[in-house]
Order: sequence, then structure tokens, then C-alpha cells
Amino acid sequence: MTQEHQGGSRGWSAARKGVWSRLRLTSLRLRLVVVFGLVALTAAVSASGIAYWLNRESVLTRTQDAVLRDFEKEMQNRAGALPEHPTQDELQRTAGQMANSSQRFTVLLVAENPEGQTVYGSSGGLNGFSLGDVPESLRETVTERQKITSGNKYPHHLYWQRIVEDDTPYLVAGTKLIGGGTTGYMLKSLEPEAKDLNSLAWSLGIATGLALIGSALLAHAAATTVLKPVQRLGTAARRLGEGKLDTRLRVSGTDELADLSRTFNKAAEALEKRVADMAARDDASRRFVADMSHELRTPLTAITAVTEVLEEELEFEGGGIDPMIQPAVRLVVSETRRLNDLVENLMEVTRFDAGTARLVLDDVDVADQITACIDARAWLDAVELDAARGLHARIDPRRLDVILANLIGNALKHGGSPVRVSVREEPGGVAEGAEAAGEGAEAADASGGTVVIQVRDHGPGIPEDVLPHVFDRFYKASASRPRSEGSGLGLSIALENAHIHGGEIIAANSPEGGAVFTLRLPRDVSAAESGEKSGDAGNEGAEGDA
Repeated sequence: MTQEHQGGSRGWSAARKGVWSRLRLTSLRLRLVVVFGLVALTAAVSASGIAYWLNRESVLTRTQDAVLRDFEKEMQNRAGALPEHPTQDELQRTAGQMANSSQRFTVLLVAENPEGQTVYGSSGGLNGFSLGDVPESLRETVTERQKITSGNKYPHHLYWQRIVEDDTPYLVAGTKLIGGGTTGYMLKSLEPEAKDLNSLAWSLGIATGLALIGSALLAHAAATTVLKPVQRLGTAARRLGEGKLDTRLRVSGTDELADLSRTFNKAAEALEKRVADMAARDDASRRFVADMSHELRTPLTAITAVTEVLEEELEFEGGGIDPMIQPAVRLVVSETRRLNDLVENLMEVTRFDAGTARLVLDDVDVADQITACIDARAWLDAVELDAARGLHARIDPRRLDVILANLIGNALKHGGSPVRVSVREEPGGVAEGAEAAGEGAEAADASGGTVVIQVRDHGPGIPEDVLPHVFDRFYKASASRPRSEGSGLGLSIALENAHIHGGEIIAANSPEGGAVFTLRLPRDVSAAESGEKSGDAGNEGAEGDA
């Protein structure tokens, strides 16, 4: 895949992740839109439901009242003009006349003829409106004679009921003439009103949908307006976390978000001032340590020369030093050496802190380098070396010697003999598999992998509460013994030397007993450094394009 294709795929992936981050359920933007939408939907549905119910009742009530009023009038005028025992023809003719009213309903008249038989007259013909179409409960109520009371002056009243047949709504009403005789029933189709109500329901539904869409758009616009300052605040906070302490927000308005921006600016200003003060104090401390170290070297040079003479006198048989003061002389010689090592370590630490430590790379045989380190310190009898010659690496020999001297010396001093040093080679970079390394990891892979050096002792191991602090400066594992032969800087200097190579040191306890220090260094430090620089440049370019 070419670099352009890689850049395009990365851009597409970043855009997709950005869209997904805006749409995921935990997104504040989506939650605001959903809440706005639910509120608008609830309000629209409630308003539409109330409007539909009110209009439905109004339409049905108006139509119903007009039909019942017209039916009651027809019953009084036309059915009331019939004799007490009409014939079927008279009922048929009267029902047809009643059906021709302005409301156009169907009429059914029921009465007894002179012979005492029940006869029917329907405006819809023989197959039209019949007594079977009238609900039984309505028939019983219509024909039942009501008790005459002060509140009820008539034995019969007009009753009505709404029914649905074949998905068509109807209004059925019935009444009996007050003086007795004919009973009339009316059937009126409410289909036109139902169609009007369905049209109203569709209109309200469309209005609700449009209101929901409009509310979603308004919610999105409102969320954008609200979240834009929050996004700027988040970006500023990330920049602040990256160390860009001069980051400030542009403040406009007097709302809560403006107050939050002002608070952020004040916090950033205070943090910048605090960090600047701490950096100034840290620089002053480093300068003090560096100046003191340099100042101590001059008298230490003279003292070291004198102690060397005294040491030669101690080793010379028949020397002129009184045996009574020989222990004191040996103590002076030992403490002078210790002070000299402490000054050298302090100067090395100041170089790391100031960023002035530099590598002087050379091609070395790792096994020969370890052997030289052990031999120079007379550790051959106490150290077992498991390293095959021929494993070459391009590193700084002096700094590797410092690392090995500190690790092996620490194992001999605090661990148990024998100390075993093993060397192996691993493919890949020091942080193999780390995607963040980018092209730097590829360069490290191409450079030949990693050199792994393990230093293991056979002592009691490192306590679990001490493990996280073994590389801290001046850390003492036992507070009751603050004074020891070491300065407490050896392991921290070893770790700094590993880091400057692009490597690492890991301290752990072996399951078989004893402590294990694992040093990992790239075989070619120069190639790894160039890969990291190209990877950083690529990342910066990607950020700039975004």
C-alpha cells in the first residue's frame, strides 16, 4: 500500500470515528436531540390527541343533535297524524315521507293494525331498515313505559345509540308516541363525518411528524450552539494537558458557559504561573546541584590524591603510619571514594535533567562488553555469564558499562550469589506491537530487533512494596538504615541510560527465587532514533491535515 493510500485510509478511519463519536448513545449532542425530540413528540401527540377528540365530539354531537331534532319533529308531525291502529300501507307511506327530511335518514315505524297484528313500515323497502338492525337494549328502553314523577312528565322519551356495522358508524334512535300507538326508529349513517375525522387525524399526524422533524432540527441547532463552547473547552483542556500552558479561550457573553470559560482561563493562568515557578525552582535546584558538584570536584581531587598516598602507605609493609590510626585512615579512604562516586553520580543526574546527555555510539560485541565490565571490577568469580559471542549492537559502550555495573553491583550487594547474567536477542522493537510507534516501530524492526540482558541473583528477592520504587532517586528500602554504601542513584542512572538508548529496564522477582532485572536495548540505536523522528513527523503532519 502506498503512503497516499495509507493516508487516505487513515483519514477515512478518523472521519468515521468522528461521526460515530457524535452519534454514539453517550454523545451529549445525540442525547440533547433525543430529549428535544421526545418533548416535542409528547407535546405534539398530546395537542393532536386533544384537538382530535374535541373536534370529533364537536362534529358528532352537532350531526347527532341535528338528526335527532329532525327525527323528533317528524315523529310529532307525521307519525303523530297516524290513527291509533294504522295499516301497513299508511305506515309505509308515512315512513317514506319522514325519510325525505333534510337529514336523509332511514325510518322504521312499528304499530298494531285494526286486527291487532304488528305491522311495519320502512322507508328502505322490504329489504331495508328492519327491527333486527336495532340493538335489543335500545328496543327495550324505547318500548318500556317510564314512571310519571315530578321530574319525569312523559312515559316515553327519545333514545339513541351509536353502532358500527361493516366498519361504518351509524346513529340509531327510537321513540314511542306519548299517547301510545306508533313506535319509530331511525338509522343515520355517520360515514361522511367519519371520513372528515379520518382526514383530520391524518392532518394532525402529518403536523405531528413535521413538528417532530422541526424540533429535531431546532434541537440539533441548539445542541450545536451549546456544545460548540464545550468542544472548544475540551480542545483547550487537551492542549493544556499536552503542556501548552499558554492556551486560553475567547470569552464572549455573560451566560454560564462564558463564566466557565473565564474560570478555565483563570485556572490555566494560575497553572502556567505555578508551573513556571516550579520550573524556575527546578532549574535553580539543578544549577545548585551542578555547581556544587563542580565545586566539590576541585577539593576532592586534592583529597583523593592524599588518600591514595595514605592507602599506599597502608599497603606498604613497615610504613610510617601508626597502627592506632590505621582504621581511621582506611575510613577516610573509603568515605573519600564514596564521596567521589556520589559527586560523579550527581553530575550525571544533572546532565540527564538538563537534557545534555548524549550518546557516543559504537559497534560492540555485547558478550565482550559484559566480560570487560565484570573483569574490570574483579567480579569474575561471583558472576556467571551466559552470552554467546557474535551478537553485535550499535550502542554507547560507556553507558552500557554504567548500566551493567549498577545492575550487577546491586545484585551482588543486595542479592545472593551466584549472580547470573544472560543475553539473548528478540525480534521486533523494544515496545513490539505498539501501534503508536508507527514508522518508528518499523524502523526498529528493520534494525535487527532487541538485545535483552537479564541479571538475576539468588537472594530473597525484592519486597512487593519496594518494587515500584527501586528506580527512584535516593530511595532506601529500609528507613531504619538510611546510611548505606550506595548513594541511591545507581539504579536511577541505569534507567536513564537505558531510556536515552530508547530501551527500558524492568525489575521483578523470579518464581524460583531472587530478583531479576531485565534490560532491553535496540540493536541499532541510531536507526531506532531516526525511525522515531520520522514517525513523529508523520503524526504531526496528520494532525495538521485534520
